[in-house]
Parts: sequence; C-alpha cells; structure tokens
Amino acid sequence: MSQKVLLSSKEINIILHRLACQLLENHLDFKNTVLIGLQPRGIYLAQRLNDILKSEYGVKHIDLGFLDITFYRDDFRRGDKTLEANKTNINFLVEDKNVVLVDDVLYTGRSIRSALTAIQSFGRPLDIELLTLIDRRFSRHLPIQPNYRGRQVDAINNEKVKVMWKENDGEDTVYLIKTTA
Repeated sequence: MSQKVLLSSKEINIILHRLACQLLENHLDFKNTVLIGLQPRGIYLAQRLNDILKSEYGVKHIDLGFLDITFYRDDFRRGDKTLEANKTNINFLVEDKNVVLVDDVLYTGRSIRSALTAIQSFGRPLDIELLTLIDRRFSRHLPIQPNYRGRQVDAINNEKVKVMWKENDGEDTVYLIKTTA
C-alpha cells in the first residue's frame, strides 16, 4: 500500500474559499438556501464552508444541517458488515428552499442518491445542488454530477481517496491511497 498527497492543508484552504465564492455567486445572502452536510465526513466540509461564508464574506445567517443516509442506502442489510447510523440534525424545513448537499468525496453516486431520498423527509426543495471537495469522475454508477467541485481526481479501482479533516483526524490533507490487489 502506498499513499500520495493530492491536496495539502494550504491547497484545501484555497479550494474552500473558491467554493465559498462560487456559492456566494449563486446564492448571495443565503436567505432561501440551506447547506446540508452528509454524515459522516461531509459535515466537516459543510461546517467549514459555513464558517468561511460567515466570517470572511459577511453572510449573516445560513441554515446548516447534517443528514444521515444510513437507512436510505441501497446496500443497507446486504452485507456482513453492520452499518452504523449517525445523527441527523436538521432543525428547519427544506420546503421551497435551495438545498446544497455537501460531501467530501463523490465516488459512485450512491450516497447522493440516498441523500436525495432522505432529504424528502424534511420537505420538498425548490432546487438541489451538489458540492464535493473531490470528484472521482471515472467511478460513477449513477448519472450524478456535482454543481461545485474542489478537485477532480482520476483514480482507478485499486486507488482510494482519503480526506483527512483537522477536526476529526488532526490534519487537513487529501491522500490517494493505492492498495495492492
């Protein structure tokens, strides 16, 4: 097994600011837009974007929520591995709102399909967009593409993209990990 650094802490910070600016271009004051981080690792990206938009760009209020998709997954109860649920924390309705789903890595698209189903429990959104830090573009099983992407990565099947967040892992780094088959 070998690993290569795809993004350093400085590069991640630059990308986060670019993504925040792109969100601002499309949503201005966020009065009708909500950010929903997907559990477990999209929540760190969503929280960071929320903090940047408020502190650096003066957005007064952003509805921020965290969505657990465990029970909406198409592989739920299909394997020997027991799936562990996370906590959903959405204390607002998404009815007629612009929803930005936020996840760290877009791989097959199955997590996003699950999130699209799960979000319906909180109302019917006006529009849904997808923001990802890493887009593994050649791995899609479903026709799902991000509206906002930090970096596009061409990783093959025996390569894994691992996003490390300071809040959870002690560092901000993205690695490409190659496993021996």
